[in-house]
Amino acid sequence: MKDRRLLNLFAANAKRGSFRADAASNTIELYDLIVSSEIEAEWFGGVSLEGFAKTLRGMSGTVHLRINSPGGDVFAGVGIAQLMREYDGEIIAHVDGYAASAASVVAIAATKVVMAPASMMMIHKAWTWGIGNSDDLMATAELLEKIDGQLADTYAARGSKDAAAFMQLMAAETWLTPQEAIDCGLADEMAGDKDKSEANARARWDVSAFERAPSPPEPEGASVADKIRAAVDAALAARDRQDLEKAAAIAAAEHERGQRQRRAHLLARTA
Repeated sequence: MKDRRLLNLFAANAKRGSFRADAASNTIELYDLIVSSEIEAEWFGGVSLEGFAKTLRGMSGTVHLRINSPGGDVFAGVGIAQLMREYDGEIIAHVDGYAASAASVVAIAATKVVMAPASMMMIHKAWTWGIGNSDDLMATAELLEKIDGQLADTYAARGSKDAAAFMQLMAAETWLTPQEAIDCGLADEMAGDKDKSEANARARWDVSAFERAPSPPEPEGASVADKIRAAVDAALAARDRQDLEKAAAIAAAEHERGQRQRRAHLLARTA
């Protein structure tokens, strides 16, 4: 499922992340978007379900999954979480920056969740956008409700609140600090403040596509050149978002035009 806000998230963060594994230390770094396919990964960067599965198959024993991700495709996130649950060994998730949206589903599938002092976990209701008549849109809304229910059940199975309480948190697009995540059972402990670079990991991502995103922290020791570079990157990301929105609108219009043509052709054949 795709939503224009999700496409905005992808466009703003395209090619910013990295996904790599070190078999010697049994560490996987998911410092990237979560995308629906390898084709999408080529376009935006990010890790797909297929890519994660291939990486996890190369591991044995206890795996340390380091996460700094603004999220992405919900079904890919659910699939990655299932792979983790089926892994024959312990997986420890270390949230170094963000475990937002679909990345939160991945994080809580680990045997243990450790959050860095300045990290955040975010949960929210599923996004999409639809085209069609009232029946089509009602069916889309019903599907979203089912997805939201499944997500709430997933959080409740891991956490200390019931599904209804997590649904309320999802509806509010809740950004959880490490202590808040621990309090509601989605994390187990807070890491020691040993690495300042991890405390500033959130600054990597543009999360403005979300409605209640906190302002990212400015990296410590940022120079004037760093600030100018950040401003230029933000301006380019905004331009890319506008281009992507236009492309999405054109694609939607072409889809609707094709649907009308097919209906007209069918009516002409049956008249």
